[in-house]
Amino acid sequence: MLQRLLSKDLPRSRWLAMLLLILVLGLAFAPFLFPGVKALNVAAKILIFVALVASFDLLLGYTGIVSFAHTMFFGIGAYGVAISLSSVEEASWSAIFIGVLAALLVSVLLSLLIGLFSLRVRAIFFAMITLAVASAFLTLASQLSEFTGGEDGLTFRVPELLSPGFMLREDPLVLPWAEVDLNGRLITYYLIFGSVLAIFLTLLRIVNSPFGRVLQAIRENDFRAEALGYRTVVYRTLSNVLSALFATLAGCLLALWLRYNGPDTSLSFEIMLDILLIVVIGGMGTLYGALIGSVLFVVAQSYLQDLLRLIGEATAGIPLLPALFTPDRWLLWLGLLFVLSVYYFPTGIVGKLRERAVLARLKELR
Repeated sequence: MLQRLLSKDLPRSRWLAMLLLILVLGLAFAPFLFPGVKALNVAAKILIFVALVASFDLLLGYTGIVSFAHTMFFGIGAYGVAISLSSVEEASWSAIFIGVLAALLVSVLLSLLIGLFSLRVRAIFFAMITLAVASAFLTLASQLSEFTGGEDGLTFRVPELLSPGFMLREDPLVLPWAEVDLNGRLITYYLIFGSVLAIFLTLLRIVNSPFGRVLQAIRENDFRAEALGYRTVVYRTLSNVLSALFATLAGCLLALWLRYNGPDTSLSFEIMLDILLIVVIGGMGTLYGALIGSVLFVVAQSYLQDLLRLIGEATAGIPLLPALFTPDRWLLWLGLLFVLSVYYFPTGIVGKLRERAVLARLKELR
């Protein structure tokens, strides 16, 4: 049953399987294990990044295509829901459906155009073309204030079931360590959790299908794949379209969670850099790496300043250390952690754990 659910792509490492199980269970019960507004926001952001990074890994890790337009499709999804919900007087599920459908259609058309007209060139030129298209779209979204709200973005209402004011029960759920409000935010979180789980399992099915094997063959040697009779441009274009569609769905989930969308929220180039960092940390060509990398990166991004503040207060009497551990230097420490992760895990955390498992089996055979 588990093999079918994971498309026979098992972790292949005991430590990796344990780590994945802990992370999945932690995210599944995050509202109850880590009560609080900030913790819930961090957990929701992790889930959205899992879907976003996994969709990008289909393009980079499995097809070998470097694209800087991924955040554009992410933003299209967020703007689709935002524009649809902000244009109606009363938020409804039909407005969400129309926004998601419109965003998916726009993403399909754009990804097809980019793929068919750009994927025939060399990788570096395709990356530059996608960067130019994404920058143009960001500028367009900032200037079309009548539709997108410009730099201020769009604030909108969501259906009552997803609103914070909707209560499943009057009294909060009392746990030994905290109280949890059973409201619309909790329902929204589990809507995101279920959607991301479905996206992740679908991507697993795609990369382990015959289509996915062809993509990996193209990544390894596109000339040989072409010689075997596969039309590499068609397969690359399809990979680009699928990746764009899943990124669009991730953007839709972001808009529903924030009830706001603007250029810096979903179209910023910083998000693209975060995606690249997470892929490298988790491991390219491993969808499980999207989960591990997203958890590590988002948690570090959200709590590193708090940790540095505590260390700075604890070392207040020691010269230089308080200045070194000031929360303002959190980017320095985040960069240092990234360098260390690349040094000790050159193939990503998932790749390293799988390599250790293979070496352990070889030793047992000897």
